[in-house]
Amino acid sequence: MDRVRRGWPRGGRKVGEACPASQAESGAKSVLRRYLPEILTCRTALPPGKEGVLMRDLIAQPAWEEEDLGIPLPDSPHACSVCLPTWKSVLGYEEGRDKVVRKMRIGYPRFFRHPLVARLTSLAADEIGREGEFVLVFPGKISAQRAQRWIERRGEVAVRSVDFHGMQVLAVPAKARQVAVDYQRFTGELIGSRQAEDFLNGKVRDGDKGHLLQRRLGGIVSVDPSHVCLFNSGMAAISAVLRSLPGLKEGRKTLQIEFPYVDALKVQELFGHGVVFLNQAEGESFDEALRRIRQGDFAAVFTEVPSNPLLRTIDVPRVAAACAEGGVPLIIDDSTVGPSNVAALRWADVVTSSLTKWLSGAGDVMAGMAVVRPDSPFAADFLPLLTEESATCSPLYVGDAEVLLANLKSFPGRMAAHNANAMALVELLASHPAVAEVWHPSRVNTANYDRIMTAKGGYGPLLSFVLKNPKRAPKVFDALKVSKGPSFGTPFTLACPYTLLAHYPELDWAEACGVPSHLIRVSCGTEPMDVLLGHFAAALELA
Repeated sequence: MDRVRRGWPRGGRKVGEACPASQAESGAKSVLRRYLPEILTCRTALPPGKEGVLMRDLIAQPAWEEEDLGIPLPDSPHACSVCLPTWKSVLGYEEGRDKVVRKMRIGYPRFFRHPLVARLTSLAADEIGREGEFVLVFPGKISAQRAQRWIERRGEVAVRSVDFHGMQVLAVPAKARQVAVDYQRFTGELIGSRQAEDFLNGKVRDGDKGHLLQRRLGGIVSVDPSHVCLFNSGMAAISAVLRSLPGLKEGRKTLQIEFPYVDALKVQELFGHGVVFLNQAEGESFDEALRRIRQGDFAAVFTEVPSNPLLRTIDVPRVAAACAEGGVPLIIDDSTVGPSNVAALRWADVVTSSLTKWLSGAGDVMAGMAVVRPDSPFAADFLPLLTEESATCSPLYVGDAEVLLANLKSFPGRMAAHNANAMALVELLASHPAVAEVWHPSRVNTANYDRIMTAKGGYGPLLSFVLKNPKRAPKVFDALKVSKGPSFGTPFTLACPYTLLAHYPELDWAEACGVPSHLIRVSCGTEPMDVLLGHFAAALELA
């Protein structure tokens, strides 16, 4: 366990024998009758601030055809996803094909420079840059200085740091461009589209709505607002927690349990002292990990509940007990299902969340948070450091805070509709003769999930599946009449070939970890259930 483990056997259990094809339609109707009463009790509002604005309703008119390639998801200048409607377009994006990339009007902000941020960066380059330099803009001096040291060390170059109208600009020699880009991708410390837009319009604001947001989020997770630390992205929150670990100063590695979101593992590899990766929390390897946790071998234990994209859940109380015995902080990310479905803070020392996803629920704002458990023995270590990081390194822009406050008004009420649609779709997929496996907390490690589920929670809106014939996956995906692109947590259903998007350079490794290259991940929206099930039933006819 002293290195990143590869080649672990596939997790989860196989779906049982599927019903005959002739029964597929009646099965879908049965699923619909079962869940329709719950879905009808929920309503979906227009995105906050968009009342009266003509926008494409992606629930009624999903973006799934070739002509939709590159459009923002949702229909907003600040969208956090982009339409990649076909299997071929996903491959084209990953391989940097011009005919795909040039059609992209937007992209996920940490992977694709937003057009407004690109204009801001161009102005900075004109004012500060020199020939042969690549320019990046950071929110403040501290985050820029930290990036400067990292880029200089890894890129073996000298980097200039210059003040730019209250922001900070790094001018990086061209040969270290990728190193600089990777830094912002993994840490999430970047300028958001609303701040860039306000700067370009000469209306940059210095206000702060953070205290209002902390109060609202504190109420959701039942802690004092002072224990909620806000960041401009979910990865910025995770990076800040990593830097705040007491054991990191002593040179200890971290432990990642279960296959995580790609950058959550990368940030531990690149910015800590290395990470021990346990792909599945079971068997002798899990027992060994618990023993080492009890010995205090790690700077922290990181996990997601449930994991992404396999939706597996560890035995949280058992791991928490080992962490308490060994004096090791337990860091849990609950982004996949959100705090209305799981109560991770009961056991974790810190819970991180991507506010971009279910808490926002609109897909039009980037933000993250780290919540420190008040009675954690590490609270005195984490709280001052994370509070400072939140204010000086990755602050949430006031414009983003305002949008998030508006989006939060419908949380957690809207989650029942998301959860119900996912349960219905899981039942349909699991009974389909062409589907080999379905991953969802209702089917994978369910007993572990039940231990941390909230009283009014469900099994979450995110699921993954694979077909028995992998060669049919592109045809089925292309035929799906739901919006298609990266990210999750939107009011409309969003599907993607997750492994291709997240692990394209390392598909063999992901496969060895039990994450097939043809896996399709689905974030269930709030469409009428019969419509959603009909879209999947129709696409699966090509399987």
